[in-house]
Amino acid sequence: MWKRYWLFHATDFQSLMYPCFTFCRILGIFPYKINASTFEISKWYFILLTIITCACGICDLLIIHDCIFFYKSNLFDITKTLKFICYYTCNGFIMIITYILSSPRMRLLQTILKISSTLPPECYQKLSKLIHIKDIFGIILSIMQISIYFFKNHMLKLNYKDILSAMFIGYLTLLEFEINMLYINCVCVLKACFKRLNENIVHLQKLVVKRCVPKLIYHIQRNQLFLIQLKILQKQHLMISDTVQKLNLIFSLQLHATIVMTFSGIIFEIYYHAVRWQNGIIHITFDMHFLDVLMSMTFYILKIILIVWACETGKNQAQEINTIIHDVLNSTSNAQIKNELQLFSLQILHCKNTFSIKGLTVDATLLITMVGGITTYMLVLIQFLIAGHSCDKKIEISIANNSVI
Repeated sequence: MWKRYWLFHATDFQSLMYPCFTFCRILGIFPYKINASTFEISKWYFILLTIITCACGICDLLIIHDCIFFYKSNLFDITKTLKFICYYTCNGFIMIITYILSSPRMRLLQTILKISSTLPPECYQKLSKLIHIKDIFGIILSIMQISIYFFKNHMLKLNYKDILSAMFIGYLTLLEFEINMLYINCVCVLKACFKRLNENIVHLQKLVVKRCVPKLIYHIQRNQLFLIQLKILQKQHLMISDTVQKLNLIFSLQLHATIVMTFSGIIFEIYYHAVRWQNGIIHITFDMHFLDVLMSMTFYILKIILIVWACETGKNQAQEINTIIHDVLNSTSNAQIKNELQLFSLQILHCKNTFSIKGLTVDATLLITMVGGITTYMLVLIQFLIAGHSCDKKIEISIANNSVI
């Protein structure tokens, strides 16, 4: 059951995720209904998702088949074909994995809803300003990119084949974008949970160091209260850590495909749109092709930066707990409290709260590695282009000399 929610004024998990859930529902990848703060599989929406997945999967295979068996032998067309194959393969893979993991993703959302119920409304309202703007602006940017691509390739014709192709490309692009936005939103909520946990531990630290009337009964009660609160926070930390691992597992394959598609997309966009080979020099033209590559590059870069930023800040917030625990440990002299804090510290060490995808940690290092890889492969492609251009000139000169003879 959907309630009325206001943008930028979220008070709970449902209102915070409302724009993202709405866009996912429109695309057919949100086959759930929410009853009394409980996620359930909707039979009719799941049937719709099944039909969409089967139809798109068949179209995807047909397009990949055409790309493989109907390409020309020159370098430009080969790179263009490789880009199309990579795009349709990765997006088709994301679509299939999204369908297969519908139930685990529902359970993950239910867990995050339960964990985030401890967050105050002010925290949700602060998060909503970022998440709602990101979701809405991202959808607008995606639609603009798709529109420019269609105009550039003259695909908006009264031809059913071109119209179906345009709809399919647009659907795949929006689906991949919404999966990434759903992941970023979940990371941001878990980061807020870690931050709230840190604040509660700091509050406990103040309780330990607070100077009061030195009465034995008071100290016993205060220590017991501290231990009770600390055990509650330990359980919360364990729940959040387990949720991080589930998030890594469920979104791992989609993020792998996104990173591969972003990496290859940036290389090929630069190669055959922005960099033009004309008369032995690199020539950049400011036309519809340049606008298309500019929008595509902006979309790719913003998307990967958002993912890395969310994961990096979430990891930093999770690692801050260990420092706070050691500060509290140094502030108390009670043996029982020290023992419990040491157990908490061991729990933190065993819970590797990093946002990773099958062993690949999503952080600033990944971004630097991608930039280095893109630069390297771009230089390799340009060298092949130079070599091909040089060979063409030699062949032309040889033909001219033979004709003179």
